[in-house]
Amino acid sequence: MPVDLWSSFFTFPSRLEDLRVKLENEGLVNISYVVVNHQSPHSQKKFHLLQESVSDHITVYQQDDHQADVWTTLNGNKDDFLIYDRCGRLVYHLGLPYSFLSFRYVEEAIKIAYCENKCGNCSYTVFSCFILYILGKKKTT
Repeated sequence: MPVDLWSSFFTFPSRLEDLRVKLENEGLVNISYVVVNHQSPHSQKKFHLLQESVSDHITVYQQDDHQADVWTTLNGNKDDFLIYDRCGRLVYHLGLPYSFLSFRYVEEAIKIAYCENKCGNCSYTVFSCFILYILGKKKTT
């Protein structure tokens, strides 16, 4: 049976929004969620559909095809989650299968980045973190 890529394309944003709301209801606020779309022409054509499928609380970033590829710069791949702490340090880089939102790995990684002082004493009293999700066509080498 063929895989329905469109349904998975539109399932991800709703699952990410569900996770965002769940964490916010648990008191985890000031979290920035960013989805990075791929640079390929195919992904750029679908950008508006992706942007319309997420809430206003999730930023969708479209790379310019003339800039350095964000995926390469961050050593990321399609469907990776990069989770940064409030100081801007990478705490977790989750790739497949750990980045499936149906599992708890992403949620737990966000909670750890949000709640724990991995670097020791911190002068920041406001907790926050930054979640970057890389979406688009799988890179081919």
